[in-house]
Amino acid sequence: MKIVGVTACTTGIAHTYMAQEAIEKECKKRGYEVKVETQGGMGTENELSQEEVNEADAVLLAISIGIEGDERFEEKEEQGKVLTLDPSVVIKNVSGALDQLENL
Repeated sequence: MKIVGVTACTTGIAHTYMAQEAIEKECKKRGYEVKVETQGGMGTENELSQEEVNEADAVLLAISIGIEGDERFEEKEEQGKVLTLDPSVVIKNVSGALDQLENL
């Protein structure tokens, strides 16, 4: 399974990067291909291209604020392949979040 995601929290520091790490670690454990873009205090890092989004099986948005470039995910949203959760939820239960993502 190929997953892309974006993490962003209100302060742009701790939860943004903790959610990224949790998602990457759980995906690696499951053998998934993953790329997570962070929109945090240091700006956008590891930016997802439209091609990467299009090739993904599903999108996980671990966000508690509006993000830049959300139009990249419109087609996946229409297909029902986008899961949006608060970063704290993903950090606390990343396994459950990925289980939900698989069931989209």
